[in-house]
Amino acid sequence: MTGRLLDGVKVLDLSRVLAGPWCTQILADFGADVIKVEVPGRGDDTRAWGPPYLIDGEGREDRGESAYYLSCNRNKRSVAINMADPEGQALIRRLAVEADILVENFKVGGLRKYGLDYESLRAINPRLVYCSITGFGQTGPYANRGGYDFVAQGMGGFMSITGETDGPPLRAGVAMADLSTGMYATVSVLAALRHAEQTGEGQRIDVSLLDTQIAMLANQGMSWLVGGIVPGRLGNRHPTVVPYKTFDVADGTMIIAVGNDGQFRLLCEELGVPELATDPRFSSSSARLVNRDAIEAIVQDLVRCFKRDELIERLVKRGVPTGPVNSIKDIFEDPFIEARGTVHKFTRDDGARVPTVAYPGKFSETPTDYRFCPPRVGEQSREILEDWLAIGDGELDRLETGGVIAQRVG
Repeated sequence: MTGRLLDGVKVLDLSRVLAGPWCTQILADFGADVIKVEVPGRGDDTRAWGPPYLIDGEGREDRGESAYYLSCNRNKRSVAINMADPEGQALIRRLAVEADILVENFKVGGLRKYGLDYESLRAINPRLVYCSITGFGQTGPYANRGGYDFVAQGMGGFMSITGETDGPPLRAGVAMADLSTGMYATVSVLAALRHAEQTGEGQRIDVSLLDTQIAMLANQGMSWLVGGIVPGRLGNRHPTVVPYKTFDVADGTMIIAVGNDGQFRLLCEELGVPELATDPRFSSSSARLVNRDAIEAIVQDLVRCFKRDELIERLVKRGVPTGPVNSIKDIFEDPFIEARGTVHKFTRDDGARVPTVAYPGKFSETPTDYRFCPPRVGEQSREILEDWLAIGDGELDRLETGGVIAQRVG
């Protein structure tokens, strides 16, 4: 191991909930020193978004550590600063002078009254990469609206293509607009950081949930732009690839995802109907799309009597893409989890076991690691201010006594 990818990079995290914290957690996984600035006492709103909550070392629910909060805040340190206090604002500005990156998701213009907007901080730290995450961007007709994942999924067209054909529009089971925005923010920050390191010039990055959700429409969006086609809901079907859906088998449901004519031929051979692969109605991908209902009905009849795991094993051996429809319990009990190191467990100082889902990328030379479990509110307040600003004990005592900062005790 040659060291962490972002060793020495300092990140000031003024974000809450999911998109921003998802971005900063990735930066922290790469080795950046991420400082999470929180409201004294309460902290990030998601701390209270339970149950479930973490069970502490004495077997009690820790009401400040919901599963939601724990999912996106590992490898960070928490400083609790009263942003409503002018001295607290000044303290955050001092931290911003030391930072390489700042991530925030306040409403447009919301940080200006604290002197923490991009223009104010650029004047004191020209190399700062300042990433603003909002619902609708810093400009445009909806800039002043509050942004939520659910709204972005609906406005961005995603829900119109999600759900059964004859059913209502549905959102995804996790906050995909938030999560994908966090990923785009991470990529953008890293690109801007490279520019700043080469030139000494920082910049502002404007990332919105709605922009991201529209980008994530991918081929479905292009169907409209290129062909004037308005895609609709297809349930588990694919808009252009057939057969590519869930099928009922004797003991449950499974996925068959035939991506090309060769795979279709192998499927037909394994199901004992090789003649289907040469039937003009089904011999090509475009033909199968035209005759979707017919071939899906035939495949359904053929697989109905099979046991799920038996058929999956047979198709996998033939190279036909397939798999089960797992519950979340099922996938976390799958041998894949242990083999790939997907789950890491911290042991907190009070004995609590804190699980986390590992960063999915596997690096040969600079692997991600897990230095800190998600922090409690203000857990490292004094440590951070001493590390970043060289503030001594006397001044820290004064700030704490005056309610400018809070340090978690115990």
